Amino acid sequence: MGSRYANGRNFDRGPGRHCDVSLLSPYIRRRLITEPEVLKAALAEHGPDRAEKFIQEVIWRSYFKGWLELHPKVWSDYISGLESDLDGLSMDRALREKVEAAESAATGLDFFNAWATELVETGYLHNHARMWFASIWIFTLGLPWRIGADFFYRHLLDGDPASNTCSWRWVAGLHTRGKTYQAKASNIATFTENRFTPRDDELAAEQSVMSVLHSQEPEDVADVAALRSVSAPRTGVPTLLLLIEEDCTLEDFDIASLDICAGAMLSASHLRSSRDVSERVMRFESTALHDAAARANIDAEPLRAASPRDLVSWAEGAGARQIAMPYVPTGPLADWIDAARPLLHEHGIALTEWQRAWDALVWPHATAGFFKVKKRIPEILDQSGLT
Repeated sequence: MGSRYANGRNFDRGPGRHCDVSLLSPYIRRRLITEPEVLKAALAEHGPDRAEKFIQEVIWRSYFKGWLELHPKVWSDYISGLESDLDGLSMDRALREKVEAAESAATGLDFFNAWATELVETGYLHNHARMWFASIWIFTLGLPWRIGADFFYRHLLDGDPASNTCSWRWVAGLHTRGKTYQAKASNIATFTENRFTPRDDELAAEQSVMSVLHSQEPEDVADVAALRSVSAPRTGVPTLLLLIEEDCTLEDFDIASLDICAGAMLSASHLRSSRDVSERVMRFESTALHDAAARANIDAEPLRAASPRDLVSWAEGAGARQIAMPYVPTGPLADWIDAARPLLHEHGIALTEWQRAWDALVWPHATAGFFKVKKRIPEILDQSGLT
């Protein structure tokens, strides 16, 4: 988390050799460990100067979550755009074959194929490789960026609606309008230590970039929205405790004060996509939820996020008058919960959430680029009690 991370984090050494990054992202994404826990460890071991780059990268994830919370239309536009792109595949055989080749590591580009294979077989890609992959997908292969984002989201163990969507938008030049990220042959050779040595003519030509973007109809970013208000769980009310993969450290919340009549582990990995989601991702989610229930000493039954009416039936069957769960940020699970809200209201069941102080510190500053959050990092660390 210190100087070794700062000096080596950009090197993609290949499967099983990612030795200069933490590999904690799947656990942070589900808050099996939390951002303050990780940052506290980094500061204690290395101090704020040597841990500076690691701290910034952890906070990048919080920034992206806050940014998507403040720009929810970007998520809804992504979902509708992806549906349109997938419909297009069914009607365009040539495009469908190109996508299938990219996803099955059969493009003729050995470096790209290696990353596609690593992603599918391990559920992980080094961050630098993710950037190269996305750039080649968009600008070299000329494929729809949303289908690429969907490919990542279906396979990444740390797949997160905000980080994944915003990162692909950033590569495409949509997050920072007009500023694209283009993979360079020399950069790939340097930071794979010549494991791959692509030729310049194998990558995108500079003049092709804007035509590719134009063909993918980049959407406008909506005005900044207000952060969603939250109703906290009430004491003395029969409560269904809902365990979700968004936050698996329930012992941080005041569970003991609640009148818990039932617990449920909500399986939601399949909501990531209308296409098949990796079995590896779903196993990781299931294990995380069982681990969360055990640590919180909660007897929780499995519940699949199918029809939102199932949540109503489960709560009514348990005699619950409120559902308590951690905050659900913008993404497919939030969409599913939103569909359940009016149904729960009709049956007199309150939907309540705990929101973490960390999110409340970071998210209000995530209105534009990362710099606005970055300059407040000392203040955020101080207010969170880490310095």
